[in-house]
Amino acid sequence: MNHAISPSGSARSSTSSSTSRRRPTPHLSDFTELTARVKDRGLLLRNYRHYWTKLILLPALGLGLLALFVLLGDTWWQMALAATLALLMTQIAFLGHDAAHRQIFKSPRWNEWTAMVLANLFVGIGVSSWTGKHNKHHAAPNKLGSDPDISSEVLVLNPEDTPERGSRTINRWRRALARLQVWYFFPLLTLEGLNLHYKGFKRLLSAAPVKHRGVELTFLIFRLASFIAIVFIVLPPGKAALFLAVSWGLFGFYLGMAFAPNHIGMPMAPRNVTIDFLRRQVLMSRNISGGRVTSFLMGGLNYQIEHHLFPSMPRPNLRHAAPLVREHCQGLGISYYETPLWRAYGEVASYIRQVGRGGVDVWQCPLSQQLGR
Repeated sequence: MNHAISPSGSARSSTSSSTSRRRPTPHLSDFTELTARVKDRGLLLRNYRHYWTKLILLPALGLGLLALFVLLGDTWWQMALAATLALLMTQIAFLGHDAAHRQIFKSPRWNEWTAMVLANLFVGIGVSSWTGKHNKHHAAPNKLGSDPDISSEVLVLNPEDTPERGSRTINRWRRALARLQVWYFFPLLTLEGLNLHYKGFKRLLSAAPVKHRGVELTFLIFRLASFIAIVFIVLPPGKAALFLAVSWGLFGFYLGMAFAPNHIGMPMAPRNVTIDFLRRQVLMSRNISGGRVTSFLMGGLNYQIEHHLFPSMPRPNLRHAAPLVREHCQGLGISYYETPLWRAYGEVASYIRQVGRGGVDVWQCPLSQQLGR
């Protein structure tokens, strides 16, 4: 796997004036030229046909599943329905992601309310909690101290968080768990659905400013209460609890498996390094090959490079932008990385194993070597 940064893709250290003189910040024209080509192809224009189809079809499928759930009644076949519901909720979450990035409508207000209805009311995710964290990630992917996605209370994803050796019992336990994290990382994704529910409520019940706090909280409470009530009304307690576990567990796993390959195992930028926008987004992101089927299953996140460069680009247009971006990067000597999904998961697992054992030094990655560190 090639993460190398070409000589033309150098970045500068914000703490060294001599380094800045030797390695000037690449010209903004590197990205503006690409943007002009993308605009000329009409790839930033809205795709209302695609999105209205999804906005009508996905909720309709949800209502169909609800009717089928009531009709089936007390049967173990409901577990298959729980799995189907998890897949549908993930697809609706992908659609909410698109709305939050203002991909669907020209009107920011329409996108904002669409994201809120899809995320809070249909899926049970607090959109304000998710959006704040996600925007920070887009601004500085894989940058130490800036990207919240590489900070975790449970896992070690950041080399700086690797537990230091010492005599304290808590450090010994943390090191032991970190060394085993490759074995529980993927199973742990089954809890991501519950984690998103929790963080949504936590944000809305905190003192932090939230634009539509009352609406979001009402949507979340209604969605959670009605979902649990219907399940326990139709099914006996044991089956109802299992139905919730299957639907929430598979939802979290599916969502986590779609997001995990995007950046984990890609180069990380040290805290004191500044990189221009084009290289920052391309070098830290991983595309997944596989065509339309993969794109459907991953909600368009397989075109992670293009999505990071043009967050408001409608999802169907990303595959058309990919050849333009790849060609542009090749012309500038910027590494554009794409790999099959199975290999991406292998790279994710390999990185998680290495960083958990303290075997990843950010100063030894290709990015730091390019900077002469």
